[in-house]
Amino acid sequence: MGNIVDLAEKKEPVNIKGERATFENEKYGSHPLNVFDIWLAESEVPTPLVIYIHGGGFVGGDKSKYFESEDMVRFLAAGVSVATINYRFMTDAPFGIKASFFDSKRCLQYIRHNAKKYNIDKTRIACSGGSAGAGTALWLAFSDDMADPQNEDPVLRESSRLTCAGAFATQSTYDIFQWEKIIGIPISDTPEQLWNIATAFGLKDFNGVDLYNQKEIRKDLDFLSRMDKSDPPIFVYNRHKSGIPTNEDELNHHPLHAKAIKEKADAVGLEAIVYAPEIGIVDPSGKDLVDFFMEKFFE
Repeated sequence: MGNIVDLAEKKEPVNIKGERATFENEKYGSHPLNVFDIWLAESEVPTPLVIYIHGGGFVGGDKSKYFESEDMVRFLAAGVSVATINYRFMTDAPFGIKASFFDSKRCLQYIRHNAKKYNIDKTRIACSGGSAGAGTALWLAFSDDMADPQNEDPVLRESSRLTCAGAFATQSTYDIFQWEKIIGIPISDTPEQLWNIATAFGLKDFNGVDLYNQKEIRKDLDFLSRMDKSDPPIFVYNRHKSGIPTNEDELNHHPLHAKAIKEKADAVGLEAIVYAPEIGIVDPSGKDLVDFFMEKFFE
């Protein structure tokens, strides 16, 4: 973990237009990876905000992934501020994907709590990300408001709700046992796969543990089941090939994950733009993420 933090500190937060982040490595929590960079759009009035959450399987990755994003400079030019965040990995205490989720939630709440400092409009905040970051963005989008009004920590009293969310190469749920039905192949019972599932569930020692019957953990990680019509609109894009997965990357990023999200959104009546061209899913609007977010920010 130390090497990852050192790398993040050495990579300069400068976007493709040569614009340095307005605030660098802002701390939002106690973990060493609880930091973010934020580029503030030039504006005399509070601006919308896009928060980018990096991927890396919840075991790696860094906020610097988005420093060269073309979408970032498009947002800034249109008057939308942009943050790129880091979060603890699922191999760090208190372990599991939920720990990573809650870091991203806290970062969102921290920026809301400090909206005046960053000139942010608290009512217009979106999250987007790839892979693990995509799943985190959807977990935030589909969860009920996690504000805790009575909490001693004023940050946690803030809303966790979003205006909209974007997800690239996302998983459909982190209740991994559901992937058998979604992708159409049985979940491997190899020691490596069982370790991956146990680690995602936050279990340090799973010898003799029936992972399938960890119902409470599975429910907590199943953001797909949380989706309903009241949730913010979503943008989903997956360019990966279809067919039978031949490795973990193809399984984790299979376009059938996007299909499952689209089918659920259609069923509950949630607005969703979904692209998975390898399996024939193309939204007729032709909108990309920036188009979609801008429409929601300024409608």
